[in-house]
Amino acid sequence: MIVFCHLLNDTSGSPVVLKQAIRALRDAGGDGILFVGSQGRGLLETAGLPIRRYWYRRSRFRIVTLFSFFASQLLLYRALSRASLPHGALIYANTLLPFGAMLWGRRHGHPVLCHVHEVSISPRPLRSFLLFVASRTCNQTIHVSRDNLDRLPVPGVAAKIIPNPVAPDLVAQGADTPYLPRRSGRFDVLMLASPRDFKGVPEFLALARTFADREEVGFTLVLNADRNEADRYVPHGQRPANLTVHPRTDRPGDFYAKADVILNLSRPDEWIETFGLTLVEGMAFGLPVIAPPIGGPVEIVQGAPEEVGYICDGRDTDRLAALLDSLIADPKEAHRLSEAARRRAASYSQQHFARQLATLTKTLDQGRAGP
Repeated sequence: MIVFCHLLNDTSGSPVVLKQAIRALRDAGGDGILFVGSQGRGLLETAGLPIRRYWYRRSRFRIVTLFSFFASQLLLYRALSRASLPHGALIYANTLLPFGAMLWGRRHGHPVLCHVHEVSISPRPLRSFLLFVASRTCNQTIHVSRDNLDRLPVPGVAAKIIPNPVAPDLVAQGADTPYLPRRSGRFDVLMLASPRDFKGVPEFLALARTFADREEVGFTLVLNADRNEADRYVPHGQRPANLTVHPRTDRPGDFYAKADVILNLSRPDEWIETFGLTLVEGMAFGLPVIAPPIGGPVEIVQGAPEEVGYICDGRDTDRLAALLDSLIADPKEAHRLSEAARRRAASYSQQHFARQLATLTKTLDQGRAGP
């Protein structure tokens, strides 16, 4: 049995990857159970596992959220103690945050695997604490990119790099969606992001304003937030006429299918993207990409055998505008990048991800975890 443990269930990248990991390991014949924090009803509702919840709440006050987080891990530890789990069950902590599961697993002689997605953990004492716990409890870590491993290694623990996959349903939808310039009726610039300034949302708004007099260019922003939260973060009065803002969605493919280019504008000095899943998902639909100059997205773009898009700091509005202008003016170039993007996205398949993950967990089950 595999005991999956996660903190916040929403539609962000971390639950997306956990859901794919659950699917991969279930297809390999494993059974499991999912422990998840009580706040949020997101992608993990349809993961196909029995769900047990432990209390967790976020607050707009950071100190309250921090207190809630530590309380939640005590409750997770207690929930695991009461669960009558079989001896030797693998504890699968999704990110470093469910440290209560790591402590419980170590205390009761279970192998512990941590799937590390994050880099930017604050405050710094919390980062140090989580790394200390992981170094004393984990048998193995999975990192989503080389950059992720280099920036957040867990001392003394064997590590494996397994890039995130694109979900098979998105691959299928993307394959059925030919790349046609202005297929939505305009040149559509897409970004999916959390409602946080460090994710580059203000830069996206500034870029949209740069094209305010261009009726043939539109901007679509999908925020990982409900409608009320999205409206508070980007009030209607601050939205240029060429910008459409949507709340979180469980059908991102519908947005990829209408777009001409996908952006990630995370600020390099405030938030380092460990992978860049929305970029790879967009590439499966043939979207050229514009990615930040640091972190996992650089590996995706510069590691491709062909040019699939551009690297650009989101704060360089002039260069961003110039890159978009070049794609708008040259549909043949956009199509060339589109075809290369599709080929690059094919290397991030669910099948490859599943094989690597199944091999690793089988090794842990046999008590032979290694690098």
